[in-house]
Amino acid sequence: MNPVARPLPNLADIARASHVRFGMTDIDGVFRGKFVSGEKAAAMAQGGGSIAGAVFGWDIADELLDNLSFTGPERGYPDIGLQLHLDTARAVPWENDQWLLLGDHTQANGQALPICPRQLLKKVLQKAKALGFEVKVGIEYEWFVLQETQASLREKDFRHLSTATFGMTNYSPFRMGVQQAFVKDLLTFLPQMDIPLEALHTEAGPGNFEAAIRYGDALETADRAVLFKQAVREIGQRHGLINTFMAKFSEAYAGCGGHLHQSLWQQGRSAFYDPEAPKGISPVMAHYIAGQLHAMPDLMAIYAPFVNSYKRLVPNYLAPVQASWGIDDRNTSLRVIASQGNAMRLETRTPGADANPYLAMAAAIASGLYGIEHQLPLTQDETPALSQTLEQATARLKSSGLARELLGDEWVNHFVQTREWEVRRYNRAVTDWELRRYLELV
Repeated sequence: MNPVARPLPNLADIARASHVRFGMTDIDGVFRGKFVSGEKAAAMAQGGGSIAGAVFGWDIADELLDNLSFTGPERGYPDIGLQLHLDTARAVPWENDQWLLLGDHTQANGQALPICPRQLLKKVLQKAKALGFEVKVGIEYEWFVLQETQASLREKDFRHLSTATFGMTNYSPFRMGVQQAFVKDLLTFLPQMDIPLEALHTEAGPGNFEAAIRYGDALETADRAVLFKQAVREIGQRHGLINTFMAKFSEAYAGCGGHLHQSLWQQGRSAFYDPEAPKGISPVMAHYIAGQLHAMPDLMAIYAPFVNSYKRLVPNYLAPVQASWGIDDRNTSLRVIASQGNAMRLETRTPGADANPYLAMAAAIASGLYGIEHQLPLTQDETPALSQTLEQATARLKSSGLARELLGDEWVNHFVQTREWEVRRYNRAVTDWELRRYLELV
């Protein structure tokens, strides 16, 4: 499951292609993009291009928000810049090796667009570099595979859905074998797209899978995470399957996490490991953990960005409900994996599989660096409760001077507005639970 060497194209290779695909995430982490001519894609990679600013003006259901400062109907949703990057190019094996490039957004003056998720992560990584660190990240995704299609979802009104495997067996080759053709394509196509998997297995529920994406440079891993989720969906459709990364697909089963494994490196070695320190936890790692603990309550809306996200964060499901840390303890928000040497790392278990990987990484890394800069002490004394709803988390983020210091006013303002909209949309909805509970009796 190691990555296959990925030959990078030059501009002439891109220009010769009849069509090229490009993509990027919106604020919700939805993969957006187009097919364009090879010549157009080469021009966008060389000098940049543009795309409608509406990509930051609509929600996950493509409904236009009415409360944004950044853009809106009164402004006509003017274009924003879009820079494609040749070093992200890969051939998509299930699309006849058609080129795909990733991009990020710029302002009219060519500078980074502050609200762009990929640009935010790049900004945080520049801070890490200025402090003398390289950031390595691996990511684990849990998700559910459903024996459904886009048509059947709608025919069933998204109810009484069939899972693609059966039984509750963790780590089961037998259960996974029911979808042998799908699994084979994942193991074949993902490495060809430079998405190296360290593991793929069943999890704690019918149709529940987990994959571990091998660690690498943080931006590279975030790109791989975005492409992993999109590739799994597209490959699944070829097999008549729907793959969902909802944080809580069903109240009957555990939720789905998007756990971040992080380490800081200096001079080719992990700065997290100190053989002379208790449990091998270096002072750098201790401060990094302390920074994440300190900032986590303020940043919960990033790790858990949807109303559904908080259905996962409940007691007794190995999902964190407090800002806590421990050595190899899966009940905590921050799990120290106390290995020797470069394998020493921190697993941030708070993000759900639904979180935008660029934003989740930016939040985790920025808060860890804050702990290093401010030499925050690592203690076991306090484990503050985390927000239990998106409304609570959004209010906390909105009022947080720390979040604004770490991520910038413009980004925080935009993200808060999108989450406030999400809460308003939910509060207007009448759910099946309400109908079953109240319709006959009130």
